[in-house]
Amino acid sequence: MNPQHFDVLVVGAGPGGYTAAIRAAQLGKSVAVVEEQYWGGVCLNIGCVPSKSLIYSAQLVQTFRNDAKEHGIQVEGEVSYDFQAAFQRSRSVADGRVKGIHYLMKKNGITEFNARGTFTGPNSMELELADGERQSATFDQAIIAVGAETRLLPGTALSDRVVTYKEQILSSTLPKSIVIAGAGAIGVEFAYVMSSYGVKVTLVEFAERIVPLEDPDVSKELTKRYRKLGIDIRTATAVTAVEEHADEVAVTLTKGETAEVVRAEKLLQATGFTPRVTGYGLENTGVALTDRGAIAVDDQMRTSVPHIYAIGDVTAKLMLAHAAEAMALVAAEALADEPTHPLDYLMMPRATYTNPQIASFGFSENGTSPAGSEVKKTVFPFVANAKAHAVGEPGGFVKLLTDSRDGQLLGAHLIGPDVTELLPELTLARQEGLTVTQVARNVHAHPTLSEAVKEALHGAAGQSINI
Repeated sequence: MNPQHFDVLVVGAGPGGYTAAIRAAQLGKSVAVVEEQYWGGVCLNIGCVPSKSLIYSAQLVQTFRNDAKEHGIQVEGEVSYDFQAAFQRSRSVADGRVKGIHYLMKKNGITEFNARGTFTGPNSMELELADGERQSATFDQAIIAVGAETRLLPGTALSDRVVTYKEQILSSTLPKSIVIAGAGAIGVEFAYVMSSYGVKVTLVEFAERIVPLEDPDVSKELTKRYRKLGIDIRTATAVTAVEEHADEVAVTLTKGETAEVVRAEKLLQATGFTPRVTGYGLENTGVALTDRGAIAVDDQMRTSVPHIYAIGDVTAKLMLAHAAEAMALVAAEALADEPTHPLDYLMMPRATYTNPQIASFGFSENGTSPAGSEVKKTVFPFVANAKAHAVGEPGGFVKLLTDSRDGQLLGAHLIGPDVTELLPELTLARQEGLTVTQVARNVHAHPTLSEAVKEALHGAAGQSINI
C-alpha cells in the first residue's frame, strides 16, 4: 500500500497536538494526527480534567462534614461518602470530553490514526494501527507533541502498592493510608482528595517546603490549611528506601541524620516528569536535544530540523496543558508562514487546584527580578473581601509584585477561593504593558472575589481603599 501523504503530521493528540492540528487545518493544510492511546492527552483522560472532578467532590465532602450546620443543612443520621460514585463521575466527565476531541477532528477535516507511530526518517512515519495493521505516512512538515513520562524515585519500580497519578486516578477505591512522595501540584492535589475521604496521608517533600516552586507565603498558608485537615507533612525529607510487603509498603524517610519507617497501604510517586524522547523513532529524524534531554526548539517551535516542530512537555519549556496549547498556535502559524506571537513562559499562568487554590505567574519575591527594577510588594487578604466571607472561604491573599518606577506588573501569587480564575486579568495586563494604575481603574462587579485583585492593584498604585 502506498503511503498517505499529508502537509502536516501531528504526533500526539493532547492539548497541544489537537490544538496544533486544528489551527493548521484552519490555515489550509492537509493534516493527520497520530495517537496511540489518549485522544485529548493525559490531561483530559487521566490528569487535570478528572482530577478536578474528584477535587470538586472532595470539596462537597468537606462542606457536609464541617460546615453543614453553618449553612442550615440538617442531616438525619450518619452521612456516608461514596468515593466510587465520585470516581465514576470523574470518568464520565473525562470520557465526554474525549468525544468532543473526535468531533473537532471530523469538523476540521483532520485524518485520525489510532496508532503507534515511529519515525522512519525526517519525512516519513510507520504506523502500527490498533487492529494490528501496518501503514505508512509521509509529510512535508511534522509537529511532535508526545508529552512527558513520570519520573520515578531511584531504585524503585511500580506495582500494586507503588503507583503514580495514572494508576491512582484510574482506581475506583482508596487505600486506608498512603505516603505521597512529592508535594508539587500533583502531590498536594491527591493529598487533598484522599484526606477528604478519610485516607491517612503522609505528604513528603525533599525541598524545605511544600509546593516549593510557589511563593514561600503561599507554601506557608497551604501548610497551615493541610495540617488542619490532618495531613502529616514532612519537608526537607527524602524517600531513601521502599520495601513492599503483602499488605503494606514500608517507606524509609530520611531527614538529615534521622531515618524513620512509615508504613502505609500505598506509596504514590509524584516527583515530576521527564520529556518523552524515546520509543517513537525520534533518532531517525536528526532532531537535536537540549542538555536537559528535551527537544530543542526556537521561538517558533522549530527543531534543529527546520520542517519539524515540537511543542508542549517534550520541550520542557513549561509542562502545563495551556502552555502546550499556546505553543501549538505558534507552531501551526509558523509552519504556514502566518504571523504569530512569541511566548514568554515566565509570564504564563500557573495553577494548582488544591483547596484553597493556588495561582501565580511571573517573578517571585525570592527569585530574580528584571535588571534595574525596583520591586514593590502589595498584599491584599481575602479576609477583607466580602464575597470570600459569603462563600465561607476568607483565607489566603493576593500578592502583587510590581516595578515602583513605572507601575508594570512583574508577577502575582495568589492562594484562596477560586483564584485560578483570577489570573487572566493580570496576565493580559502584563502582556499588553498596562500599569497597575490603569488596571485598577477597571470596574469590578461587587461582590466578587475578583475585587481582591482590584484592591491589590489599588494598593500597588498607592491608592488602597478597603485595607
